[in-house]
Amino acid sequence: MEQQKKFVVSVEKDSDGTYVAYNMDFSDYTLLGRGNTVAEAKADFCNSMEEVTGLIRSEGREIPEEFVAPPVFKFDLSSLFEYYSMINVSAFARYVGINAALMRQYRQGNTYVSDRQLKKIEDAIHRLGSELSSLTLI
Repeated sequence: MEQQKKFVVSVEKDSDGTYVAYNMDFSDYTLLGRGNTVAEAKADFCNSMEEVTGLIRSEGREIPEEFVAPPVFKFDLSSLFEYYSMINVSAFARYVGINAALMRQYRQGNTYVSDRQLKKIEDAIHRLGSELSSLTLI
């Protein structure tokens, strides 16, 4: 079974404090979304998809598959903690086993995150998600 093409979109905190969303796949199209929040940047990216879709349609061309499927968003740590603001950065740092001050620096985008450290954080996010999805309230 062939997998449907989708835009893979990076959401990152920009140097001016705003957020940018751009596709990082090998599509023939490069789209961009910007906003003061991650939600605004994601919405602006989706708006860009709609605008290009309208243009393609008005030219009588077939709509590429990646414009039909919902995009897959990937976050840097600043964007992740801004978008999922219900996650307490210090408490999550303890859960992961990372110094809370260092995690706050990651959240601010003030310091480099090694691939090893990023993997540790991502694994903890997946572990937490798995734990939450399997719990039952009584």
